[in-house]
Amino acid sequence: MLSRSFLKSGHTPTLLSAFLYFDLSFMVWVILGPLGVAISKSLQLDPGQKGLMVAIPVLSGAILRLVAGVMVDHIGPKKTGLIGQVIVMAGLGLAWFMGINSYNQVLMLGVVLGVAGASFAVALPLASRWYPPEHQGLALGIAGAGNSGTALAALFAPGLAQTFGWSNVIGLAVLPLAVAFVVYLIFAKDAPNRPPPKQMSEYLGVLRTADAWWLMLLYGVTFGGFVGLSSSLTIYFNSEYGLSAVTAGFFTAACVFAGSFIRPVGGALADRFGGVRTLTVVYMLAAVGLTLASFEAANPYVALGVLMFSMMALGAGNGAVFQLAPQRFGKEIGVVTGLVGMTGGIGGFYLAASLGWAKQATGSYQPGLLAFAGLALLALACLTGVKARWRQTWGAQAAGAEIRL
Repeated sequence: MLSRSFLKSGHTPTLLSAFLYFDLSFMVWVILGPLGVAISKSLQLDPGQKGLMVAIPVLSGAILRLVAGVMVDHIGPKKTGLIGQVIVMAGLGLAWFMGINSYNQVLMLGVVLGVAGASFAVALPLASRWYPPEHQGLALGIAGAGNSGTALAALFAPGLAQTFGWSNVIGLAVLPLAVAFVVYLIFAKDAPNRPPPKQMSEYLGVLRTADAWWLMLLYGVTFGGFVGLSSSLTIYFNSEYGLSAVTAGFFTAACVFAGSFIRPVGGALADRFGGVRTLTVVYMLAAVGLTLASFEAANPYVALGVLMFSMMALGAGNGAVFQLAPQRFGKEIGVVTGLVGMTGGIGGFYLAASLGWAKQATGSYQPGLLAFAGLALLALACLTGVKARWRQTWGAQAAGAEIRL
């Protein structure tokens, strides 16, 4: 898999540094979710407050991805990553030192954690700019595997909270981040041939193109579903099935791993059969999975199976969307990546918040899950509506050859 050509063509220390930075950043980005059971008991939070608590970092990260993308263009990915890591470590350290004694303080921390979520817009350009087109897929796959960091939070945060207290876990999180910071500082390097900075008019120009909005919708459902569930499932398993925080974290980690590691499979299927065909199946499976998940299962293991199925569908969809994006926006892919990534985070905010609001209003998560299943069907309907035009117009742009969609 790692061919000699691949190893010679890029910069392996930068690639691995980007992965480590991305992985641990995603770990702390969603850490309020795995700590949610302990935090809610300590601060006496209602379901709506729990949902907003885990949704705020997702929304903050979505908005800051666009900011990070602009900074990457102007000062380079390495400096942008260093600034982001310092902000996150300082925020966590200050929160631990000063103490978190109110719900509003938790929300303020969530805004700071959004900086960690913006690492997507830094790590991927940092790695990809070192590699030629024939190795872009593998380079981005390795760097992008850092989204598995969400599973690390689910695996370890609840157990550490049980042993040391949840507020101390906030402080302990600085330690692995400090290691990643040192590795990043020493080994990560900006590629020598940096593209010229993009102007704001380029972002606005892309937004005047309808296809950009369609891709933003498609990713808002797939990645939004993935990160929204990643942030919420520990609380969900604890609330709905009475699992301890630690066991609920293990269940969540299984779902996150399933969704993370099938992402490159989704991209490969899109290469083989076409992104539209792959997404058509993905949205149908996701809608079925989320609908089934909305009904209380006979036991938590059945619920685990259904949610792993749903996360795998959403994870495969993440890879398939990014098979389509460069075909339509080859020259503007950096801009489109930032915009599409932002809407993915907004979708995650909606799902995480709506689950909490649904539980608060009705005593059940079912309305929130059914609403997102409906969004998957909406995405499917929109995809069905535009696919014929996409094939004709994108094919014409490719010198008359029909692009595999």
